[in-house]
Amino acid sequence: MAAERSLPNLWHATAPAAPETRPLARDITVDVAVIGGGFTGLSAALHLTEKGVKVAVAEAKMIGFGGSGRNVGLVNAGMWTKPDDLIATLGAEAGTRLLTELGNGPSVVYDLIAKHEIQCEAVRNGTLHMAVGAEGLAELRDRETQWRKFGAPVEVLSAEHANMLTGAEGFAGALLDRRAGTIQPLAYARGLARAALAAGAEIYTETPLLAAERKGDSWKLTMPGGSITAKSVILATNAYGKLIERTPWTAHTEELTILPYFQFATEPLSDNIARGILPERQGCWDTGLVMTSFRMDQQNRLIFGSIGRLDALAKGTHLAFVKRSLRKLFPMIGDLRLEYWWDGRIGMTTNHLPQMHVMAPNVFSISGYNGRGIAPGTVFGRALGDHVTGEPNALPLAEKPVTPDPWRNLKSAFYHAGAQAKHFIDRRF
Repeated sequence: MAAERSLPNLWHATAPAAPETRPLARDITVDVAVIGGGFTGLSAALHLTEKGVKVAVAEAKMIGFGGSGRNVGLVNAGMWTKPDDLIATLGAEAGTRLLTELGNGPSVVYDLIAKHEIQCEAVRNGTLHMAVGAEGLAELRDRETQWRKFGAPVEVLSAEHANMLTGAEGFAGALLDRRAGTIQPLAYARGLARAALAAGAEIYTETPLLAAERKGDSWKLTMPGGSITAKSVILATNAYGKLIERTPWTAHTEELTILPYFQFATEPLSDNIARGILPERQGCWDTGLVMTSFRMDQQNRLIFGSIGRLDALAKGTHLAFVKRSLRKLFPMIGDLRLEYWWDGRIGMTTNHLPQMHVMAPNVFSISGYNGRGIAPGTVFGRALGDHVTGEPNALPLAEKPVTPDPWRNLKSAFYHAGAQAKHFIDRRF
């Protein structure tokens, strides 16, 4: 699939080197086995090992191969779903707890970065949700009202103020969320891995899970070069769970609609031009029907993304759309060479909220971050670690049975084709 092709990914080019890891080549026994080396799995491993728990992480590819190495890098608070809608779905008590946990999610991320001295271009000056037209501005005012009921430091900005903070033309305003910020996502994932290893975790890469068998009160997990025996298993594969499709634990992938998302990064802008674009380095996304995002990195590259997959048929359409968009939004930059481009998968659920499952005795999974992977992945990884070690009320989500979405493949195809069609016509005039 497109997300597994070798594309020139900026994060791979600029992240510090990954810590040294190898494939599993023997049989081992640990307390907890973690399947997946992204934000969730690495957060779980780090927090567990810091509590003295013996942990092994098995990653089918490399650290951050999935969404953690393809993320936009916005460390947002909460979920995409508005607070009132989230509470309507989960109820007042459960909904308020989840909003509180994930509202504090960016602090959890930035505290880990500081504690473990993770070099990941961390900036915490907020994020900007950009309003497309009067309808988009009304939506942002509604979000502001709802979040302020929970004491969140959010503020709707005028069109002029939004332009001053972004340099982007044509937006009707923006919602500034001061809890949030940006990071280099793959660098963060690699930093979590390095911290987990230093704390005593074992991490094995190029180690796909082939089979799982119950042995007494433990699980024996078979990999190509060996096995892991553990009393508890954390599945942290999210939208990339099909990489373990030969095991019995893939039902959770049947409830995820895959939303493809691509990004392009320019060559570094001159200092003179860069000073006028996101001078405080907030990350941005908009209220458009087919969402777009933009941000800067530490090397003054402008990174622009939107919904779509960079396959052979669609790449040209998306590339032309990106070039038109950059000229419209930032006319001062002229024509710039695009040096990097990559795509990935966002796991969407029917209610736009993550789902927590017990896949089998002592086998736990949380998936469906709906485009909010960094802070929720970190928070839920920690919570899963606390849960498997017996801490009461550790999970901010109730366990639910897997509910497959029979329309998920059709919806995924619609998102891909619909985004391509819209990008073919957008910003031509």
